[in-house]
Amino acid sequence: MSIILKVENLTKYFVKKGFFSSKTSIVKAVDDVSFSLYEGEVFVLAGESGSGKSTIARLIMKSIEADSGKIIFDGQEIGIDSKSLTKIRMACQMVHQDPYDSINPRMKVFDIVSEPLEIHKIGNFKERQKRVMETLREVRLEPAEEIAKKYPHALSGGQRQRIVLARALVLKPKVIIADEPVSMLDVSIRAEVLELMEDLQKKYHISFFYITHDLATARHFGNRIAILYLGKIVEIGPIDDVLLHPKHPYTQALLDALSEPNPDNLHRERKIRINEPLDIDVYEGCRFRARCPYAIEQCKEEPPLESIGKKRDVACFVQLD
Repeated sequence: MSIILKVENLTKYFVKKGFFSSKTSIVKAVDDVSFSLYEGEVFVLAGESGSGKSTIARLIMKSIEADSGKIIFDGQEIGIDSKSLTKIRMACQMVHQDPYDSINPRMKVFDIVSEPLEIHKIGNFKERQKRVMETLREVRLEPAEEIAKKYPHALSGGQRQRIVLARALVLKPKVIIADEPVSMLDVSIRAEVLELMEDLQKKYHISFFYITHDLATARHFGNRIAILYLGKIVEIGPIDDVLLHPKHPYTQALLDALSEPNPDNLHRERKIRINEPLDIDVYEGCRFRARCPYAIEQCKEEPPLESIGKKRDVACFVQLD
């Protein structure tokens, strides 16, 4: 498989200022992150809230500018020139977490889905109308003719997320960035939307960059996974290898936090009990050492992301067996 999207040493820092003081601090939202997305692959980026997942998505789409690093899409580095921006914004589309906020409530469904075609001047009205109706049927919104006439408030949360997916799909992109696309949906609807995304991915050979904190849906949908903690990738590899045999303590801690429908698990001893954070600079050395029960003196240095075989990389001096 060839690489469709490559991120090299991507970095983005923010300046944080207190409400009642002039003291400022630096938040390293994304810190020297590198990974590749292959054609037809589902690559998962997982981590808890605040780890920098959505910031990486915004950097890829150039909605914010990186401090340093490269984004290479389909063999071409994406800069701030209009030509490269147009390329990535046509061939790489985004599905946002909140379908209530990511679509205009004053626009009808037809206008929402056809807007990308109008912006990029694709086809005449009849051609756009035909493509919109076909896309609505693709995401299982039927009868498409009736749905197209409605406003978002008249639809359910699951239907709204399908509209967001249709808007991304209508340009026939090579890559879809899905930022927590099912986290705001009911459990019964999540499975339907994930199944739909999986069918579309296989049918059109779309590459998905799937952002989530839910490792259960990640394993169902993904091929490879990267675990992100405080702006740093700490583990990356094939999804079954990483989730069934985690090597980084943070990955194991995420797995231990999963809820399971077995009452016996209430009394199961967790493999990792995260320590309370110590009063240290979290950006010195290993990011996780303030909370890690296995931290050693060497963890005061930053561990490199190194290969351990089987296409797996781990950034940890004390790897789990």
